[in-house]
Amino acid sequence: MEKLPPRIKLADVARLAGVSASTVSRVLSNPGLVAEATRSAVIEAVEASGYRVNHAARNLRKQRTGSVVALVPNLGNPFFAKILDGMGRELASAGYDLLVADTMDGQGRHIALQRFLDPSRADGIILLDGLVPAEDLLGGIEIPPVVTACEWIEDADLPRVMFDNHEGGRMAVRHLRDLGHRHVGLIGGPEENVLHKARLAGAGAAAPDVRLTVFSGDFTLQAGHAAAMQWQALPPAERPGAIFAFSDEMACAFVATLQRHGFSVPRDVSVVGFDDIELVSHLSPALTTIRQPKREIGRQAARIILERIEGRDVPPMTLLEPRLMLRETTAPA
Repeated sequence: MEKLPPRIKLADVARLAGVSASTVSRVLSNPGLVAEATRSAVIEAVEASGYRVNHAARNLRKQRTGSVVALVPNLGNPFFAKILDGMGRELASAGYDLLVADTMDGQGRHIALQRFLDPSRADGIILLDGLVPAEDLLGGIEIPPVVTACEWIEDADLPRVMFDNHEGGRMAVRHLRDLGHRHVGLIGGPEENVLHKARLAGAGAAAPDVRLTVFSGDFTLQAGHAAAMQWQALPPAERPGAIFAFSDEMACAFVATLQRHGFSVPRDVSVVGFDDIELVSHLSPALTTIRQPKREIGRQAARIILERIEGRDVPPMTLLEPRLMLRETTAPA
């Protein structure tokens, strides 16, 4: 019979990574407490050695499920892909599985969340939907720790991992203003949405000499198409010379609709999007947009929920900064 190789021990991983056994244990149980360089060295050593953590035994000992649930509004939205990727990688390094569920039904209505909030199903919840009713989370029932990411619930005292949407809105309109545009159209989101409110406030704060015209929207392709039809129906003198869409999906649909009707971007109208989803740099013209650090949002949310699962204090808000990606859809007025 073939002799089995000796069982890899924690000390073997520590020796390979050049750290102590206690550091390896900390990385495997609480990676957020360890510097990123050390964490990467330990993870590489774990993979190279073939070391396997007995997650089932650990979870049974700690009375845990070993899972975290991410609740997402509209799983079909490509914006969430990199966030979930960053989240999943960070949780996996701590031995947790990421489960993903949609907060909306096929008709765009919120579903009952009780089955996801059962502590026997998950050790923590990462909520990416700011329109979930606060009473669903604060109704007196026992639920796992919750962290909000991207969106947040205004009247709920929950840790937030946020992008600086106000600064992103200000940055977009300021860029258009610096190009000489004094009339900017905004394609917003649902009026009650926290992202819409923050981006609208930032756009309004960008420059007092810029006239803003708001087109209704909901972050979808259909809203971008509708805004383009409204824009071209205006008398030429009343058309905003620049558009700031509060999502890349709306910006892409706006540009595509105008191109089909014989208009040119940015010759006839400059366009700025928001999010920097992967495809927009490959379009023609490539979209100028505000970049959100999506994988970092996911990683930070995962680190904070792991801290909350361990019962540790976490900051009430983690704020990530925007970046303006200059491409081909904006030009001087």
